[in-house]
Amino acid sequence: MKNYLFALLLLSTLMACGRFRNKDEKQTNEERIVCISKQYSEFIFALGAEENIVAVDLSSTYPPEIKDLPTIGYHRALSTETILAMKPTLILHDNNIGPEQVVNQLEELKIPMKTFGSYESTIAGTDSLLREMGNYYGKEEKAEELIKKLNTDMEKALAEAEKFSSKPKVLVIHFGRASNVYLVMTKSSTAAKMVEWAGGEMAVEAESQMKQLSPEVVAAANPDIILLTDFGYDQLSQGNEIEKLPGISATKAFQNKQIFRVEEHDMVYLGPRTGENVLRIQKLIHPDESK
Repeated sequence: MKNYLFALLLLSTLMACGRFRNKDEKQTNEERIVCISKQYSEFIFALGAEENIVAVDLSSTYPPEIKDLPTIGYHRALSTETILAMKPTLILHDNNIGPEQVVNQLEELKIPMKTFGSYESTIAGTDSLLREMGNYYGKEEKAEELIKKLNTDMEKALAEAEKFSSKPKVLVIHFGRASNVYLVMTKSSTAAKMVEWAGGEMAVEAESQMKQLSPEVVAAANPDIILLTDFGYDQLSQGNEIEKLPGISATKAFQNKQIFRVEEHDMVYLGPRTGENVLRIQKLIHPDESK
């Protein structure tokens, strides 16, 4: 209740002092969009519709220029005050935001919020989302261009995967070493679909998309390939520090020097670059067979 009253006070103060006005003190109709979805953020930039984005959440890390925008924090630990400071006229989100009390406060303050349709995590679902967002922004032609490239790249990747003689076992580690535990992506994840399309198979099964594993379990999984996302890899000051990671040095991946860095945002949702990313993974896990 105290936070809610503070948010109302802050909003009224900002309006009173002209923080919602432009330099010549006239009311502005300029749209100010806060986007709280890494998938939406990439789609908007890919469509060339980013002009009115004034802030994003911490998970929105692609394309690189998005990092020049202010952030409003982690999408599941939002602050009403931080969002209000961006003076938004619209908040875009994908229904994966919180905490609940912050969402309720934003609704009570009547700040417009929008979500696009909920589509399956498939290439067809990605096409549908691109079309919907393209229609919303008046970028229909660009959306169709992105869809065509996505499907062309996927057709190429899937045709190539059919030629491979083996399916290497792949372990995707999101980050690790906290309490000597690794957070890995499982066969239920979006990353698993991409690995499978690339001609491999995920090393870990679980109902959830991510699972914590001990170094002993990582060693026992004994993957042929390890993909370390930037969140884990970039914590290492030197690439040779990989050998110091508990459990890693016992794997075939380490012994055969098959440990590679990948971007987290390339592995956790499907988007206009998914075909490119599958082709890139394909070259990592089938270096001798992929073109």
